[in-house]
Amino acid sequence: METGNEKQEKWYESMTIKMILIAIMGLMLLIPLALIMEVIRERSANAESARTEIGQLWASAQTVTGPVLNVPGTRVIANDGTFVTTTMHILPGELGVNGVLEPEMRYRGIYETVVYDSEMEISGSFTIAGFEQLNDYTWQWDKAYISLGVSDNKGISDKAELSIGGRVISAIPGAGQSDLFDKGITFPYAVDPSKLAESGGEFSLKLGLRGSSSVAFSPVGQTTKVTLSSKWNAPSFTGNFLPAERDVTDSGFTASWVVTHLNRSFPQVWEGKRYSPSDDAFGVDLILEADHYTKAERSAKYGLLFIALTFLVLIIIELRSSRRIHIFYYLLVALALIMFFSLLTALSEHIGFNPAYLISAVATVGLLTFFFRSLLEKGWMTLLISGLLTGLYVFIFFLLAMKDYAFLVGNIGLFVLLAALMIVSARYKLFRS
Repeated sequence: METGNEKQEKWYESMTIKMILIAIMGLMLLIPLALIMEVIRERSANAESARTEIGQLWASAQTVTGPVLNVPGTRVIANDGTFVTTTMHILPGELGVNGVLEPEMRYRGIYETVVYDSEMEISGSFTIAGFEQLNDYTWQWDKAYISLGVSDNKGISDKAELSIGGRVISAIPGAGQSDLFDKGITFPYAVDPSKLAESGGEFSLKLGLRGSSSVAFSPVGQTTKVTLSSKWNAPSFTGNFLPAERDVTDSGFTASWVVTHLNRSFPQVWEGKRYSPSDDAFGVDLILEADHYTKAERSAKYGLLFIALTFLVLIIIELRSSRRIHIFYYLLVALALIMFFSLLTALSEHIGFNPAYLISAVATVGLLTFFFRSLLEKGWMTLLISGLLTGLYVFIFFLLAMKDYAFLVGNIGLFVLLAALMIVSARYKLFRS
């Protein structure tokens, strides 16, 4: 019986067996880490649903296409008088857009999103030279109309009036046709081809437009020039074309695009549904920079690093002293480290990521410091572990704050840490054959 107890004690005292058990436990702790990351993704999905709901109530992301001059036409295809109908779409020769976006935060419960109100000044000119007899159709110029496509008509905040040819035309709802876009507004404009060819068809339009998250423009002009400005300081320029000029500061941004007909994938005039100008749209997203869910998920990916390094320090302490730490205490320490990420996510929903990170880190380090002080009864051991955890939390915070260099700095940090562990283990000969 005594021999059995001695063997049992030797089994528990074997550091090799203990390290194997700790490694297995560390791998098993990936399960609660994965569950926490899944909770973070679920909360992030809820936030995205709330943003979509706000967008549906306010107005969705907007894509502006046009104005486009549309002329109905018919063509006889048989001797019995059978005919087909189509619509000719004539794009502006010059198109200029000047817009000012006024951003605003909207909330649904604890979730937030950015919406905007804008004032757009759209100007340009139409020319029809060479298009009068396209494809041998008979064009009904007296039934022509000008249409402007917007993604969500709910976002049009005031009356839209088009000034062209010395006339002011009020808009009517609807796109008039679905060749180019499904939603928008229409301006009836009977055309005299000879006069339009002579005058150049200059037009101007003021449009108040609301939307959520982003605004984009289709390059329908033979030369399209778009200038946008806003107080939002976190723009993301998207679409097929980047700004020719841009200036982003803490007080907002200004950006301007210049796109010619040679840059796009559709011609100046066509009939029917041959092309979709919105496929070449460009614009800006008003982004919420690395929201707290994204940062929380990124931080949780470092969970195993926290656990592994803390376990290594505890193992080094066991090897350098006669103090033995039960494997159950390793489990408690790991659970406290994992709890940090859940606490971080819950707090960041209410007070923001940075304050939540500080509170969660201080709470976790404080709890483990108290625990190790009671467990190890040696001040230098407690200070060593507390200093390691504090350094890790600071290091991870700076990694989360970085964008372009986060991966590089993270790898350099891990390399330095590995080198330090190799030097310490070799210098003090922690493991002897």
